[in-house]
Amino acid sequence: MHVISGVRDPAASFPLTTAVDDVSERRQANRAVAVSAIGLTLTGLIELAIALVSGSVALLGDALHNLSDVSTSALVFIGFRASRKIPTERYPYGYERAEDLAGIGVALVIWGSALVAGFESATKLLRHGGTGHVGWGIAAAAAGIAGNQLVARYKLVVGRRIRSATMVADAKHSRLDALSSAGAMLGLIGVALGWGWADAVAGIVVTGFICHVGWEVTGDIAHRLLDGVDPEIITTAETVATGVPGVTHAHARARWTGRTLRVEVEGFLDPDTALAAADQIGRNVASALVPQIPQMHNFTWTARAA
Repeated sequence: MHVISGVRDPAASFPLTTAVDDVSERRQANRAVAVSAIGLTLTGLIELAIALVSGSVALLGDALHNLSDVSTSALVFIGFRASRKIPTERYPYGYERAEDLAGIGVALVIWGSALVAGFESATKLLRHGGTGHVGWGIAAAAAGIAGNQLVARYKLVVGRRIRSATMVADAKHSRLDALSSAGAMLGLIGVALGWGWADAVAGIVVTGFICHVGWEVTGDIAHRLLDGVDPEIITTAETVATGVPGVTHAHARARWTGRTLRVEVEGFLDPDTALAAADQIGRNVASALVPQIPQMHNFTWTARAA
């Protein structure tokens, strides 16, 4: 009879019933990236043209922010494409983390747009620059609000559906872009009321919004890259595994690689447990975890002697 002995028994991975239609998910992701890029390009170019004519730094900052979204969408697309590559001996887990690495590029673009917007706003405030064509500027800001809200909602729904942290981060970026457009609009309304300094102040406020988004997105991406997960996932995995007959104790770990949640469970069994029985217990643990952690799409079981 084969028994569990020594420090560690070889780990095993079992197929799960939560198989993902990866082709469908990638198609949804690519469509979301393309649609959002087209929408934000149109919105950003409208704002940029009117900002250059009117001299509004608040509108300029918002236009740069919207156009930066186009470049971040391109980064997200590159990340999705790279993650399709199959695992190799050098990269046994595949290239799924390419999606998370693309998030770093998203964060850098956001911080870069904040730097440009902040510099232009501070310069105008110090030099008491003027603003013209206020009515057109207000209309462009309104277009920015509508465009960003629509794009953000679309990307957020798709990102959550396919469990993409990078796309969700990009959606949050677009959602707060709508707030920066609102800030630009308020500044222009202030100019229309006779407060010449309002546009520059609004530009600084818009810069603050951009920095807030940059901080939030950077935190989300860092959480993924440092293998952060919801603690409830670990607690659930250990509780469920311990409740399976034959398991006296369990330790669990989990991490995201791109859109795949990988759960690893070390189950402590009676030292006299046959190897075949230990394997079946692992399959039972996997089956018990599927309904409790539906986002789990990779499971590794390791049997240890209690």
